[in-house]
Amino acid sequence: MIELVENVLIKNGLLFAFLCVGVVMWAAFWVSRNVLGGKIPGVALAIIAGLALAFLGDKKGLADIPLFAGLALLGGSMLRDFAVVATAMGADLDKIKTAGLAGVVALGLGILSAFFIGVGVAFAMGYADAVSLTTIGAGACTYIVGPVTGSALGASSEVIAISIAAGVVKTIVTTVATPLLARFIGLDNPHSAVVFGGLIGTTSGVAAGLAATDPKLVPYGALTATFYTGLGCLLCPSVLYLLLDWIMA
Repeated sequence: MIELVENVLIKNGLLFAFLCVGVVMWAAFWVSRNVLGGKIPGVALAIIAGLALAFLGDKKGLADIPLFAGLALLGGSMLRDFAVVATAMGADLDKIKTAGLAGVVALGLGILSAFFIGVGVAFAMGYADAVSLTTIGAGACTYIVGPVTGSALGASSEVIAISIAAGVVKTIVTTVATPLLARFIGLDNPHSAVVFGGLIGTTSGVAAGLAATDPKLVPYGALTATFYTGLGCLLCPSVLYLLLDWIMA
């Protein structure tokens, strides 16, 4: 019986992968709500749990275990890029006007500051070529911009992995720190949420952090955070790469 169930799950790997992710999310939100009193958002716990579970496998994490092979597709580049396209398709360019000048400035400052901080860290790690520096700098923007940039520029898998790790760390920190620091930074109104989303940019981290702070602020922060991802995917492998290539020449 167990063998029969296992065969069915292996043959429907992608569906089982969605089920696994759903169970982890449900457990994380339950712990957040009932054990931690909402002090740490469920999304942050889910990300931490996912990273911990990845150590149970080898190069592909849990996907190296046949029963969880569907996770390789669910977390692969195809669905990742689909998520990028879906995010961009869900945003109306005309709506950026509702953010006002503050939102536009926040977007520019957010992308440039995160990118060059990432480049500085990468340079300190010993990377000196424009492709690696750009990829890791893009990862500091978000964990989506990093691999998209790395794939476009032909970066090594090691560098792309570092860029993803940088983005994941940023998401976790944003998710956990937002509700803790909201009162001190004046994050209590739509205008500040718009600016916050543009400065930080990681859509999942901003949305989760604002949801834990005040659910009414989520649409405003997510608006500019969504544009941040799209703008980062546009600028990092083009303008910012050419700039770094010129500087490092």
